[in-house]
Amino acid sequence: MSRLAKKPIPIPDKVSVKINGGEITAKGPAGEVCRHFNPDIIIAEKDNAIVLTPRTETKNTMALWGTYGSEIKSMLKGVVTPFTKKLIVEGIGFKSEVKGSELIFSLGFTHQVKISIPKGINVTAVKNLITVSGVDKELVGRFAAEIRALKKPEPYKGKGIRYEGEVIRRKEGKKTV
Repeated sequence: MSRLAKKPIPIPDKVSVKINGGEITAKGPAGEVCRHFNPDIIIAEKDNAIVLTPRTETKNTMALWGTYGSEIKSMLKGVVTPFTKKLIVEGIGFKSEVKGSELIFSLGFTHQVKISIPKGINVTAVKNLITVSGVDKELVGRFAAEIRALKKPEPYKGKGIRYEGEVIRRKEGKKTV
């Protein structure tokens, strides 16, 4: 049973929340997020806070209860201050740049790799540092993981794309006898 979702979720000062059936829209200074939720969880606004209550106490709804509480908290946090993920491109000749709505990489392949940037996300590429920021936590995390999956860091030289602060366990190369 979720203890986090039992507590009402306070709504920050600069945020307006609109609840329409199973859809919640949060609007704040950084942007707007809209998300659909399962009707098994009743979502209501009371005393400048959001209250979640399950319709029935089945295993599925009890699991959704805490998940939805966490998602609503991140929605309210994201519209006040956007979420950011930083990635480091490491390797000789590895480059990244933003052109219009595309992110273009040179990763040692015979061709350039192009990824289109989804709506609602801001991407900046300065030297070997890529910053992905946006209001939706899930969208920012998924896009950063997509970028990292293009060239995962390898353990011998550490070349590839990694998150800032991620530690790559290095392996020892071949030994000459």
